[in-house]
Amino acid sequence: MKKPVSVLVLGAGSRGRAYADYSLTHPDDMRIAAVAEPVEERREAFRKKYSVPSSMCFSSWSDALDKGRIADAVFICTLDGMHTEPALKAIDLCYDILLEKPMSNREEECRAIVEAAEKKGVHITVCHVLRYTPFFRTIKQCITSGLIGDVCVVNLRENVCYWHQAHSFVRGNWRKSSETSPMILQKSCHDMDILLYLIGRRCLRLSSFGSLKFFTAENAPEGSAERCLDCSVRNECPYDAYRLYLGENTEWPVDVISDDLSLEGRRKALREGPYGRCVFHCDNTVVDRQSVNLEFEDGIVATFTMTAFTSDHTRELKIMGTKGQLVCSMDKESIVYTDFLTETERVIPLVNLHTDTFGHGGGDYLIVKEFLESIDGKEGESLSSPRVSLESHLMCFAAERSRLNKGEVVEL
Repeated sequence: MKKPVSVLVLGAGSRGRAYADYSLTHPDDMRIAAVAEPVEERREAFRKKYSVPSSMCFSSWSDALDKGRIADAVFICTLDGMHTEPALKAIDLCYDILLEKPMSNREEECRAIVEAAEKKGVHITVCHVLRYTPFFRTIKQCITSGLIGDVCVVNLRENVCYWHQAHSFVRGNWRKSSETSPMILQKSCHDMDILLYLIGRRCLRLSSFGSLKFFTAENAPEGSAERCLDCSVRNECPYDAYRLYLGENTEWPVDVISDDLSLEGRRKALREGPYGRCVFHCDNTVVDRQSVNLEFEDGIVATFTMTAFTSDHTRELKIMGTKGQLVCSMDKESIVYTDFLTETERVIPLVNLHTDTFGHGGGDYLIVKEFLESIDGKEGESLSSPRVSLESHLMCFAAERSRLNKGEVVEL
């Protein structure tokens, strides 16, 4: 009987826990051997949840990697600007690596990771989890089978959702592009990557427009306070932190605001921490809307729109070919095919990949499952290898350059 793959997790935040949860449902396939996390309360909660020995708990990624190979694989789930150093060190130690996206928020560091991984011959999977979902794999099958003929146009929209924008990109960890990543890279590199995956052609050129327009001090309601708990008009505000964080739910996104999820612990977090601030009085800089126009090889064109101003949190696509079209909604797991010749519609069933109920439509579960299978067999390149991932990262960097330069066309 084979031993479960042992994993060192660097970063015990929400993404680290999302991937580590696989060990709870599949202990014969994976176990958490060690963790590195600078926040003591979070590190201790992680230790207890995944039964990690105290001797294998570290306050920094460097302390953990300085021990040499203490596990079979490493999950790198630190913040965006802290991926490169641990990735390069782990590559040097010949770890198999599950690397959270983006690889880095700097182009030169992305290239360095790709080059180091290929030189050392280590297996890395970058966490473009959408590629692994039954939803997008079904769409890919429809395209490669020729069902809609040659792809001509793809429209993709990411509905971030008003409260998610407020949580992650106004109050939260990814609010300042100078400290983490611009929105197009941090949130929407998923979307640039999925366009590449579905279209199967290189992007030749693109242009982009977008801005931070709503979540600014100029739009603060009259009578609003610096913090929601002190605000006299909070009952009229859909972004009220009291409403979002002090209800019955203590899972995501609420579990991000504090390690103490009691009502008093959450109240304290709103009084003292970043998540209790008025969305119009934060230090956020990332955009709250953005669009990208893209031209791919073979004359295929695409548009992408990211918007904070929706009530749903999903992705929607319309893929137009020479023989038919697909209209797709991720949250509804709906793919509707229209045949131009017969003018008939039918719903395409999703491929059955036997996923558990992890996040991202099963992508969080399936990426870990296939990562473990690939390092066990050491066969072939990952569906989201660093070399593959680099293409979408370069698209993101180009889109941000275009946006900052009034939508100029950037050649790739």
